[in-house]
Amino acid sequence: MTHQLLTADRLTKTFGTTRALDDVSLTVHAGESVAIMGPSGSGKTTLMHLLSGILSPDSGQVRFRSAGGILTVSGMSPEQRARLRRDRVGFVFQEGLLLPELTARENVAVALMLSGTGRREAERQAGQWLASLGLAGMEDRRPGELSGGQKQRVAIARAQVTHPEVVFADEPTGALDSRTSEQVLEMLQGSTVGRGAPLVLVTHDPQVAARCSRLVRLEDGRIVHDSADAEVAR
Repeated sequence: MTHQLLTADRLTKTFGTTRALDDVSLTVHAGESVAIMGPSGSGKTTLMHLLSGILSPDSGQVRFRSAGGILTVSGMSPEQRARLRRDRVGFVFQEGLLLPELTARENVAVALMLSGTGRREAERQAGQWLASLGLAGMEDRRPGELSGGQKQRVAIARAQVTHPEVVFADEPTGALDSRTSEQVLEMLQGSTVGRGAPLVLVTHDPQVAARCSRLVRLEDGRIVHDSADAEVAR
């Protein structure tokens, strides 16, 4: 059985008078792909931000089991959480969020350089990742010179180049046509689950969710369905 990598225990989060998450517990295992779905305002993105350490919960705990032991993410300072995200977590967003003034190679290399890798080595590794995702020959193009699908592949390379222990994706195919969406999702899963790391993605697209090994559905800040529970029940 794969080991538990992320554990969320009774998370709550309130913004003003709105309770975005209400007593949510979830465990993510190594090597699984988890699709988080639900209507707008259901708490999907808030849950992802708590799991990844972007936000801290009002109550409850998030634990991360890494090679160095179990880390209580929810108890870390903002600086410690930023270090965790830099060194152990990868992100892919709907619009890629690439730096427009940098080339594809530089956009990927900067993730390694922030972790202390020298520029030459960072760019070498960036080139390898871009080539593995079908972007050989496009390393020196800037985001404005790339298609939507190509930009998302650069974003995937940037997320994976540091070999993160978990990858989070927020609507990674939301701005793409169906064929490109399928190609990008296949590359995202292959580069994450394919090496034994979990992929946690937020999506509105049932077809994207169907490609994942597990579906978690939220409504009004609570989990109302988890296909992992259904598997256990069977």
